[in-house]
Amino acid sequence: MTSIGGNDILPSFPAKRMIAAMEDGLFQHNVVFVVFPGAMLLDLAGPLAAFELSCETAGGEIAPYRLTVASAAGGLVRTSSGIELMSRSLADIRDVDTLIVVGGLGVHEAASQPLLVDWLSARAEEIRRICSVCTGAFILAAAGLLGRRKVVTHWGSCKLLQDRYPDVIVSPDAIYERDGPIWTSAGVTAGIDLALALIEEDRGHAEAIRVAKRLVVFMKRAGGQTQFSVPLVLQEADDGGFETLHSWMQDHLGDDLRVDVLAARVAMSPRTFARLYFARTGRTPAKVVEELRLESARRALEETRQSIKEIATRNGFVDEERMRRAFRRRLSVSPQDYRGKFGTGETRHRVAENMTSD
Repeated sequence: MTSIGGNDILPSFPAKRMIAAMEDGLFQHNVVFVVFPGAMLLDLAGPLAAFELSCETAGGEIAPYRLTVASAAGGLVRTSSGIELMSRSLADIRDVDTLIVVGGLGVHEAASQPLLVDWLSARAEEIRRICSVCTGAFILAAAGLLGRRKVVTHWGSCKLLQDRYPDVIVSPDAIYERDGPIWTSAGVTAGIDLALALIEEDRGHAEAIRVAKRLVVFMKRAGGQTQFSVPLVLQEADDGGFETLHSWMQDHLGDDLRVDVLAARVAMSPRTFARLYFARTGRTPAKVVEELRLESARRALEETRQSIKEIATRNGFVDEERMRRAFRRRLSVSPQDYRGKFGTGETRHRVAENMTSD
C-alpha cells in the first residue's frame, strides 16, 4: 500500500522563495481538490501538476496558487489505484478560490454522502469557481449546483448524468464547459485542459501555453473542441485492415484522395473498397477524408500564422471557399472565426488586424 502524505501541496519552484511565500500566506488563488474513496488518481494529479508548474514563474514573494487536497472527513483516502492520499477535512477549509472535484469509480457513493454534498451546497456561493473533472460532475449535480447549466462529463457517463439529472444540460463531447462559475471537464486527461483554461483566465494565454509545453501535452485544447480526435475514433472502429492507409492519408491530405486513388493504395476495386471501408469503420471514405482535412486545418488555425488560403491548399480543400463551406457545414463557424476563438495569442492578434483593415 502506497501513501502520499501532506496537507498543502507545495509546488517545488522556485524553491526557498516560493515556500516562504506560501508559509506567509501570500497567495492569489487557493485551489482545493476534493477527493473521496475510489477517486481516480490522474483526475487529481494532472490538473494539480498544471497549477504546480504555473508557480515556476512566480514574481516577487507571491505564489500564484496554494494547492490543497481535501475530503469530507479528512485523513487518508484510498484511490482506485490503491494509492492513499493524505487530505484535509473540508470542515477546516477556508477562503476557497477554486474548488475542483475529481471523478473516479467511487463517485456515485461519494455523491450520496451528506457530509460532502451538504458542504458543497452550503459553501458554493462563497467560492469563485467550482469545477469537476470527469465524473466529478455527479457530485456537483447531487449538491444541486448544475441545474439548468451546460456541463460535460466523461463521454461514457453523459447519458447517465442526463437521465439522472434531467434539468442539467449535458454537452455530449466537449472537452470542458463553462457556465457562469461552474466549470466541468470531460474524462480524465481533459482535467489538464480544464486546469490550463483556469490558468489562462488567471494568468494569461502565454502562461497557459508555457505550462502546456512543460507538461508536454499535445496542445492546449479549447473547451468547445471535441473530446475525440479523428485518428483515435478510426483506431477504435478499425479492425486492423486500414491503419496503414489512414496513416498515409494523414501524410497526404493535400493530394488527390478520391475513392479510386484510395482503393488503388489497398489493391481493391473502388466499389469493393467503398463497401468494405464503410463496413469496417462506419464511415464513407469521403467523410473520413473531409474529417481528417478539417482536423488538420483546425490545428493549423490554432497553432500557426499560415494564411487561410495556404491552410486550405495544404489540406486539400483546393481553395478558401471550399474550406469555408466545410467549416460551416461541420462546425457552424467560418475558419476566420474559428481562429479568432481558438488560436494562439499571435493568431488571434492577426485576425483582429485583418478585421480592422477590412
